[in-house]
Amino acid sequence: MNGADRTGPEAAGARRVDVLVVGAGPAGLATAARLAAAGAGRVEIVDRETRAGGAPRHCAHGGYGTLLHPLTGPAYARLLVTATRQAGATVRTGVTALDWAGPLALHTLGAEGPGTITARAVVLATGARERPRAARLVPGTRPAGVYTTGELQQAVHLYGQRIGTRAVVVGAEDVSYAAADTVRAAGATVVAMLTDLPRPQTTPARAADSRLRHGTPLLTGATVAELLGQGRLSGVRVRHRDGRTAVLPCDTVVFTGDFVPDHELARRGGLTLDPGTRGPAVDGALRTSRPGVFAVGSVLHAVESAATAVREGAHAAGAVLDHLEATDHLEATDRLAATGRPSGADRADAVPLLVDPPLRWIAPNRVTAADRLPYVLRTARGLARPVLLLVTQNGRVLHRERLWTAALPNRTLRLPAGWTHRVDPEGGPVHVSVRP
Repeated sequence: MNGADRTGPEAAGARRVDVLVVGAGPAGLATAARLAAAGAGRVEIVDRETRAGGAPRHCAHGGYGTLLHPLTGPAYARLLVTATRQAGATVRTGVTALDWAGPLALHTLGAEGPGTITARAVVLATGARERPRAARLVPGTRPAGVYTTGELQQAVHLYGQRIGTRAVVVGAEDVSYAAADTVRAAGATVVAMLTDLPRPQTTPARAADSRLRHGTPLLTGATVAELLGQGRLSGVRVRHRDGRTAVLPCDTVVFTGDFVPDHELARRGGLTLDPGTRGPAVDGALRTSRPGVFAVGSVLHAVESAATAVREGAHAAGAVLDHLEATDHLEATDRLAATGRPSGADRADAVPLLVDPPLRWIAPNRVTAADRLPYVLRTARGLARPVLLLVTQNGRVLHRERLWTAALPNRTLRLPAGWTHRVDPEGGPVHVSVRP
């Protein structure tokens, strides 16, 4: 039954596969498709959702695919799922990976009951989530009408549910503007967008379109101080940076951005986590600190584009194939015991890759001389253009380049990996910093 959803009795109990991918979003699907097409053996994906495809399933806007073949999110998700099945991978939906049952084994739970899957390699593609109102410590009542972007998009685009008539969108990054579009698609009005930063974190064209064509005001330097209303939201109290407060009447509020990785499996497995991204620490081959366990997509850096996730998935698949070949059908733990050599992000030649303020994080966050995957990084505050990006190790300059794009919070900066061959495995951490 390769290439199909598997929910029958055959899927239950203890089973063995060659590669287990946890998460059927763009990164996981791309990884599985390439592995299956390359003849990696039995490749299986499990996902707790009832349908595969990840977040693009409920992103009805365009911007996916290529310039020659633009797609909406749902069409893009269907394309990835179809390609993965045709490549020969098994997709099992409605199955949750609960915990580790061994170094390369996971306990699962689905409609057919509990099970255990043991693999020769495991790929974590568990994605990321937006922090809800409670995690943001926003006080007030607990009325209906409070959403995150994902909850809003699923309600509107997947289930055709009605929302309120007047909405406030909290955030001013790309995902915030996508949420505003979803509000309008549901027939509601966006009363205002607000951000605690001094400017929007999207392209000038998109910000201008929202302001001029849709007439949506953007409140900068503002935060939600309180939710109002009993039963149904009646308004939000907004606090400006100078201490002034005002009430915006509305029946819907959407909290956007502020993504955190879904790293529960990584944490429960004792994998090394990067303090900046809060996802698993990985090297340029996307190997984690546990031999045979890899990580891809938004669990590493919440949150990048679907195209970045797919590119990482294809890249990780190559590293998984190398791992399968190197272990020669032995369990990764047996190899570790036999050789005494660690592998993955904690290998001796994997040097920590750190960022200096005002940069927030970089991924991958371990570096070896053989790495070729471009790095993605974020800044904590806006930086005036042009910005000099500097890579150093123990005072030695490994790379420098001038960035001419805007450096804004919640917007990705990219760093090529052409300098990694200059890294000294014994030279200590590599630092990435910015200079005016």
